[in-house]
Amino acid sequence: MTLTTRSWLLGLTALGVLAASIAMAVTIGPSDLAARDALSVIIAKTGGPESGLSRLQEGIIWDLRLPRILLAAACGAGLAVCGVILQSLLRNPLADPFVLGVSSGASTGAVAVVVLGLGTGAIGLAGGAFIGAVAAFALVLALAAAAGGTTDRVVLAGVAATQLFSALTSFIVFTSADAEQTRGVLFWLLGSLASASWRDVAVVSAVVLVGLVVCLIAASSLDAFAFGENAAAALGVNVAVSRLGLLLMTALMTAAIVSTSGAIGFVGLVLPHLARVLVGVGHRRLVPATAVAGAIFLVWVDTAARTVLDPQELPVGVATALVGVPVFALILLQRSRTSV
Repeated sequence: MTLTTRSWLLGLTALGVLAASIAMAVTIGPSDLAARDALSVIIAKTGGPESGLSRLQEGIIWDLRLPRILLAAACGAGLAVCGVILQSLLRNPLADPFVLGVSSGASTGAVAVVVLGLGTGAIGLAGGAFIGAVAAFALVLALAAAAGGTTDRVVLAGVAATQLFSALTSFIVFTSADAEQTRGVLFWLLGSLASASWRDVAVVSAVVLVGLVVCLIAASSLDAFAFGENAAAALGVNVAVSRLGLLLMTALMTAAIVSTSGAIGFVGLVLPHLARVLVGVGHRRLVPATAVAGAIFLVWVDTAARTVLDPQELPVGVATALVGVPVFALILLQRSRTSV
């Protein structure tokens, strides 16, 4: 079997697993629903015959479970792809989508809307989070450029921005929030897909799809960056332009995801390493493989988060950390053994 044939078979299998995961996740919950019920509702909502289910059952599938599951898949794919980009650009296996301070900036923007009421009617929670994320990224770029613009300066600027916006968030909550607002903000900061809507699915999916296409187009540049900036320049890559464009794409994807789901960690850190084990380090195969793996991972983690402690719901960011830390520890142990 050739490498191309194996890659196609692996890709089709992964997409099949993702489709099956979404179909199965729709059926999991307190209401007794089957995958065929979800299919009949989708057909009915897209112009087909009536589903034969009650309006309550249709609402559970169409308005609650399906948008949440699809948003989980889109967020998982986007966070995982962001992790691939940053680990290659920064040549740091511990880099993840929040290393640029984007998550902290989004949190500050969201808290400013919820607690201080800034732009409540005009932009809303998601808009405030997005503005905060873009502001944080702009600060990182400015600090990194002033310090020399190298990859290590970008990481240091990201650390500084993360601490700054985290402090601003804590300051706003401490000085202005009441008990109910504090609880709501904390739940959002820990990551939650409970408020997923079809609009969120459309926005995040579109941004992630654009980012995925950009990454596939820039796959050869990402391969070159893995060997360092000097090697990339020697291979004909415009280092400054390519790095800025990819970092900007990463920031936009992370901002869109965080503005709808809050801070969900470890997806962008762990999934790229798992995907490299399966398909290797070439980004033309690694990027789509990581995207599908991230989508499957977050679909199942979010499904567990909303059902395991029923009727309570565990923040999905907590669930990803509980799963991600042991998996990452296993990866580190495996890599240490292979390097001996």
